[in-house]
Amino acid sequence: MLQSAFPLLRIKGKGLLPIVQGGMGVGVSAHKLAGSVARLGAMGTISSVDLRRHHADLMQQTGKSRDKAAIDHANLIALDREIKSAKQTAAGNGMVAVNIMRAVSEYANYVRQACISGADAIVVGAGLPLDLPDLTRDFEQIALIPILSDARGISLLLKKWMRKNRLPDAIVIENPQYAAGHLGAAGLEEINSPHFGFAIVLEQTIAVMKELQLEPEAIPLIVAGGINSHKKMHDMISLGANGVQLGTPFAVTAEGDAHPLFKKTLVDAQEEDIVTFMSVAGLPARAVRTPWLENYLRKEAKLQSKAGIKECTVGFDCLQQCGLRDGLEKSGQFCIDTQLAFALAGDVKRGLFFRGSEPLPFGNAIRSVKELMDFILNGISPSANAAALST
Repeated sequence: MLQSAFPLLRIKGKGLLPIVQGGMGVGVSAHKLAGSVARLGAMGTISSVDLRRHHADLMQQTGKSRDKAAIDHANLIALDREIKSAKQTAAGNGMVAVNIMRAVSEYANYVRQACISGADAIVVGAGLPLDLPDLTRDFEQIALIPILSDARGISLLLKKWMRKNRLPDAIVIENPQYAAGHLGAAGLEEINSPHFGFAIVLEQTIAVMKELQLEPEAIPLIVAGGINSHKKMHDMISLGANGVQLGTPFAVTAEGDAHPLFKKTLVDAQEEDIVTFMSVAGLPARAVRTPWLENYLRKEAKLQSKAGIKECTVGFDCLQQCGLRDGLEKSGQFCIDTQLAFALAGDVKRGLFFRGSEPLPFGNAIRSVKELMDFILNGISPSANAAALST
């Protein structure tokens, strides 16, 4: 277990290093990455989305199938395998969480499977998980962690959960100005709104907790988006955060579960290569401008003008609401599962590569999970580590 220059993050009575690895799908954060993070004493996170793609036998059964029930069943088997493998790697250290998007159609089944398979925590974003306490009522040992972006949403969730005699075990506060993937803003025009600023949301959230007569230490607050240095982490802790969550920096570690070309695409991206657009999930998203995305964005307005209801192109209706399938002209008009699967496999021409907006901690270098965590927690760079080992 690594040491930390900051106080431990306490969730469900367990002391963790105050750094959380964000959940990234399709398949970018699976058992290898999540288990490696947990083994060092932090929270590693498996993304629940379409995990069958990491299992050759399940893909052989369902890769060309349009049988929704068969595909959903295969993904539950894959989730079970990934949780158990991650926990085996963790060897009793840290926590293994599962990230489940509220917007996916199999949300409730993923939650139940994560509980049954022995996940330590369930993290939910892309929607308000007001029903999460009900779905996990028989699994009180599992930590429940919603991802929200402003104090208004946090206040609503707290009030609803308190009526169910449940509090979140932590809250992730994600700033859409910096984060990767799906962003917690109503539209593209709101992404850079000052009201998402960490200082503002932390202050307002602490005020909400006082208003609800909750002790400030009752619910740890974890900030996410753009944290890429020891100094930034120090700044966040100084503002009142109890921990930080990192996504893209973990995605490009040696232990990251995606293809080497996926990692290269992210680390090589310059500021001008990173764009925001509307996802099929009806949320803004941030990704690298690859050939596929460049081509899609040129056609986006025309595709949206011709939006109409159609069958799911991959047969398993991964989202509860899909802009392409449901003909929603203000949402994206592409199959997100297909494009993210191409990215996972390292297909630079056809893939959708989600990425945060900020420079990466080690530039275009691929480093280990340990090196990344040591750098963020303690300010120790890999070069300093190498020098220390050679003396």
